[in-house]
Amino acid sequence: MLPLLTFLTLLLLGYLSGQWLERRHYRSIIEREQQLQNLPHSNSRDLLLPMQDITRVELLAGSVVISIDYFKRVVAILRSLVGGPVASYETLIDRARREAILRLKQQCPDACQLINIRIETSAIHNAAGNGIGSVELLAYGTAIYGRVQTATTAATASVLAASTQPATP
Repeated sequence: MLPLLTFLTLLLLGYLSGQWLERRHYRSIIEREQQLQNLPHSNSRDLLLPMQDITRVELLAGSVVISIDYFKRVVAILRSLVGGPVASYETLIDRARREAILRLKQQCPDACQLINIRIETSAIHNAAGNGIGSVELLAYGTAIYGRVQTATTAATASVLAASTQPATP
Protein backbone atom coordinates (compact mmCIF):
# COMPACT_ATOMS: atom_id res chain seq x y z
CA MET A 1 0.00 0.00 0.00
CA LEU A 2 2.86 2.38 0.80
CA PRO A 3 4.46 2.08 -2.67
CA LEU A 4 1.10 2.85 -4.31
CA LEU A 5 0.59 5.85 -2.03
CA THR A 6 4.11 7.08 -2.79
CA PHE A 7 3.52 6.67 -6.52
CA LEU A 8 0.22 8.58 -6.39
CA THR A 9 1.78 11.34 -4.26
CA LEU A 10 4.65 11.74 -6.72
CA LEU A 11 2.19 11.69 -9.59
CA LEU A 12 0.09 14.45 -8.00
CA LEU A 13 3.19 16.47 -7.14
CA GLY A 14 4.45 16.07 -10.71
CA TYR A 15 1.10 17.19 -12.09
CA LEU A 16 0.84 20.29 -9.90
CA SER A 17 4.43 21.44 -10.28
CA GLY A 18 4.43 20.68 -14.01
CA GLN A 19 1.25 22.67 -14.59
CA TRP A 20 2.57 25.61 -12.60
CA LEU A 21 5.92 25.66 -14.43
CA GLU A 22 4.26 25.25 -17.82
CA ARG A 23 1.84 28.15 -17.18
CA ARG A 24 4.72 30.33 -16.01
CA HIS A 25 6.71 29.51 -19.15
CA TYR A 26 3.72 30.22 -21.41
CA ARG A 27 3.25 33.63 -19.72
CA SER A 28 6.91 34.42 -20.37
CA ILE A 29 6.59 33.34 -24.00
CA ILE A 30 3.46 35.43 -24.58
CA GLU A 31 5.08 38.50 -23.02
CA ARG A 32 8.22 38.21 -25.19
CA GLU A 33 6.17 37.47 -28.33
CA GLN A 34 4.29 40.73 -27.78
CA GLN A 35 7.59 42.61 -27.45
CA LEU A 36 8.90 41.14 -30.71
CA GLN A 37 5.68 41.15 -32.73
CA ASN A 38 6.91 43.97 -34.98
CA LEU A 39 9.59 41.73 -36.48
CA PRO A 40 7.82 39.75 -39.22
CA HIS A 41 8.95 36.18 -39.84
CA SER A 42 8.10 33.46 -42.33
CA ASN A 43 9.27 30.08 -43.56
CA SER A 44 9.08 31.38 -47.14
CA ARG A 45 12.20 32.32 -49.10
CA ASP A 46 10.49 35.44 -50.43
CA LEU A 47 10.78 38.80 -48.73
CA LEU A 48 7.77 39.67 -46.61
CA LEU A 49 8.24 43.43 -47.02
CA PRO A 50 9.50 45.19 -50.14
CA MET A 51 13.01 46.49 -49.43
CA GLN A 52 14.40 49.78 -50.67
CA ASP A 53 17.92 48.93 -49.57
CA ILE A 54 19.37 45.70 -48.15
CA THR A 55 22.49 46.41 -46.12
CA ARG A 56 23.18 43.03 -44.57
CA VAL A 57 21.94 39.43 -44.57
CA GLU A 58 22.72 37.12 -41.67
CA LEU A 59 22.12 33.45 -40.86
CA LEU A 60 20.88 33.04 -37.28
CA ALA A 61 20.04 30.06 -35.08
CA GLY A 62 18.11 29.72 -31.83
CA SER A 63 17.87 26.48 -29.90
CA VAL A 64 16.15 25.24 -26.77
CA VAL A 65 15.99 22.04 -24.74
CA ILE A 66 12.78 21.50 -22.78
CA SER A 67 12.17 18.56 -20.48
CA ILE A 68 8.89 16.79 -19.84
CA ASP A 69 7.46 16.67 -16.32
CA TYR A 70 6.87 13.50 -14.32
CA PHE A 71 3.09 13.44 -14.76
CA LYS A 72 3.22 13.82 -18.55
CA ARG A 73 5.84 11.10 -18.73
CA VAL A 74 3.54 8.68 -16.87
CA VAL A 75 0.57 9.65 -19.08
CA ALA A 76 2.71 9.15 -22.19
CA ILE A 77 3.82 5.71 -21.01
CA LEU A 78 0.21 4.71 -20.36
CA ARG A 79 -0.87 6.13 -23.73
CA SER A 80 1.89 4.24 -25.54
CA LEU A 81 0.49 0.99 -24.14
CA VAL A 82 -2.90 1.72 -25.70
CA GLY A 83 -1.57 3.34 -28.87
CA GLY A 84 -2.45 6.52 -30.69
CA PRO A 85 -1.15 10.07 -30.50
CA VAL A 86 0.52 11.18 -27.29
CA ALA A 87 -1.24 14.49 -26.61
CA SER A 88 0.82 15.19 -23.49
CA TYR A 89 3.82 15.95 -25.72
CA GLU A 90 1.94 18.53 -27.83
CA THR A 91 2.36 21.38 -25.35
CA LEU A 92 6.01 20.41 -24.90
CA ILE A 93 6.67 20.72 -28.63
CA ASP A 94 4.62 23.93 -28.88
CA ARG A 95 6.57 25.58 -26.06
CA ALA A 96 9.88 24.47 -27.56
CA ARG A 97 8.98 25.77 -31.05
CA ARG A 98 7.81 29.15 -29.77
CA GLU A 99 10.82 29.53 -27.46
CA ALA A 100 13.31 28.69 -30.23
CA ILE A 101 11.73 31.23 -32.60
CA LEU A 102 11.81 33.85 -29.84
CA ARG A 103 15.49 33.18 -29.24
CA LEU A 104 16.07 33.51 -32.96
CA LYS A 105 14.27 36.86 -33.02
CA GLN A 106 16.13 38.15 -29.95
CA GLN A 107 19.43 37.79 -31.80
CA CYS A 108 18.46 40.33 -34.45
CA PRO A 109 16.48 43.19 -32.88
CA ASP A 110 17.51 45.62 -35.66
CA ALA A 111 16.50 43.36 -38.54
CA CYS A 112 13.61 44.29 -40.83
CA GLN A 113 12.40 40.73 -41.30
CA LEU A 114 13.27 37.06 -40.81
CA ILE A 115 12.75 34.74 -43.75
CA ASN A 116 13.35 31.11 -44.64
CA ILE A 117 12.92 29.88 -41.05
CA ARG A 118 13.42 26.15 -40.62
CA ILE A 119 12.89 24.03 -37.51
CA GLU A 120 14.64 20.80 -36.57
CA THR A 121 13.71 18.62 -33.59
CA SER A 122 15.55 15.96 -31.68
CA ALA A 123 14.32 13.73 -28.87
CA ILE A 124 16.76 13.25 -26.02
CA HIS A 125 16.12 9.96 -24.23
CA ASN A 126 16.37 9.71 -20.49
CA ALA A 127 18.82 7.39 -18.74
CA ALA A 128 16.27 4.61 -18.15
CA GLY A 129 15.48 4.51 -21.87
CA ASN A 130 11.72 4.38 -21.37
CA GLY A 131 10.59 7.40 -23.32
CA ILE A 132 11.55 10.94 -24.09
CA GLY A 133 13.31 12.82 -21.34
CA SER A 134 13.72 16.10 -23.21
CA VAL A 135 13.17 17.66 -26.60
CA GLU A 136 15.78 19.78 -28.37
CA LEU A 137 14.52 22.17 -31.01
CA LEU A 138 16.70 24.24 -33.35
CA ALA A 139 15.24 27.12 -35.36
CA TYR A 140 17.38 28.83 -37.99
CA GLY A 141 16.65 31.47 -40.57
CA THR A 142 17.88 34.49 -42.49
CA ALA A 143 17.74 37.99 -41.00
CA ILE A 144 17.37 40.83 -43.51
CA TYR A 145 18.71 44.25 -42.51
CA GLY A 146 18.13 47.47 -44.39
CA ARG A 147 15.44 50.00 -45.21
CA VAL A 148 11.90 48.90 -45.91
CA GLN A 149 10.29 50.43 -48.97
CA THR A 150 7.52 52.75 -47.88
CA ALA A 151 4.54 53.89 -49.94
CA THR A 152 6.20 57.25 -50.73
CA THR A 153 9.46 55.63 -51.90
CA ALA A 154 7.48 53.19 -54.05
CA ALA A 155 5.54 56.07 -55.62
CA THR A 156 8.77 58.03 -56.20
CA ALA A 157 10.40 55.00 -57.80
CA SER A 158 7.47 54.50 -60.18
CA VAL A 159 7.52 58.21 -61.17
CA LEU A 160 11.28 58.03 -61.78
CA ALA A 161 10.88 54.86 -63.82
CA ALA A 162 8.14 56.47 -65.91
CA SER A 163 10.20 59.64 -66.49
CA THR A 164 13.28 57.75 -67.68
CA GLN A 165 11.39 55.77 -70.30
CA PRO A 166 11.60 57.23 -73.80
CA ALA A 167 8.44 58.89 -75.06
CA THR A 168 6.56 56.95 -77.71
CA PRO A 169 5.55 58.92 -80.85
